[in-house]
Amino acid sequence: MERERVSRGAARLSPRSRRKPEPAIREGVTGHEVDRGVKSQLRTLSKENAEGVAQHLVMVAELLETDPEAALAHAETAVRRAGRVPAAREALGLVAYRMGDWARALSEFRTVRRLSGSSHLLPLMVDCERGLDRPRKALELAQGEEADSLTFDERVELAIVISGIRRDIGQLDAAAAGLSELARRVSPHRPSAPRLYYAFADALLASGDEQQAREWFARAADADHDLTTDAAERLEELDGTSVLDLLADEDGDGDQADDEQTEHHDRTDEDRTDHGDETRDGDETHDGDQTHDGDQTHDDQDESHQGDHADE
Repeated sequence: MERERVSRGAARLSPRSRRKPEPAIREGVTGHEVDRGVKSQLRTLSKENAEGVAQHLVMVAELLETDPEAALAHAETAVRRAGRVPAAREALGLVAYRMGDWARALSEFRTVRRLSGSSHLLPLMVDCERGLDRPRKALELAQGEEADSLTFDERVELAIVISGIRRDIGQLDAAAAGLSELARRVSPHRPSAPRLYYAFADALLASGDEQQAREWFARAADADHDLTTDAAERLEELDGTSVLDLLADEDGDGDQADDEQTEHHDRTDEDRTDHGDETRDGDETHDGDQTHDGDQTHDDQDESHQGDHADE
């Protein structure tokens, strides 16, 4: 019994594993760069800790697109220092989402929803279910009551994700139809407009409507002042394909015309050759006729002379 108590006590008193060293903060980052909402969440921490967490959150935002591994280190540090701050958990979820770790991202997003009571991450949660190859569960989540609390731009993001799920399961017409109304309602000046136009164009192209797809890629390119999509390249690709097809058709017509012209010249040469042969044959015939006529003339003259001698 004593041994059990010692053993249990020893287990409880065993040293914890060392914490990972915190990643360095870039010179010039103060933590004051975070927005007002994040600052409000950090007030639950000590001043020193709040400042440190804020610095790591700034580094996550800076590195998310260019160096996800480094961003992950900063996000994990922020969560270790402020695990009950929604902004820290959201940052970790965003890095995991960026890296394609759908299960971890979904878990963090759910934690954010529980801590904050906000559903603003619902589109990303639905996309995580999609990434986990659970389309039915993704659609059920997207069509729940939470969706009613989303802002317009958040509803746009959710509609884009739903459209992608429809395409995944082969519902191409439904994927385009689900974006049609929003695409026609949204102002081109809204931040979500370029992505919505682009997604609608892509869905139309997948459903086989190339003409309408080109129109909406053009709208996306016009609205995308920050170049967040490759709408301009997709538009050039569609136009380039059409031009190449036209050039190919023109080349085909030209080749056909050349073939016909060559064939015409060949037939003309053959006609000339045949005509030349006939001419030469005719010349030989006429020469022969002239020879025979000459022979006949000489015979007549001989007979005439013989007659003259007889008369004499």
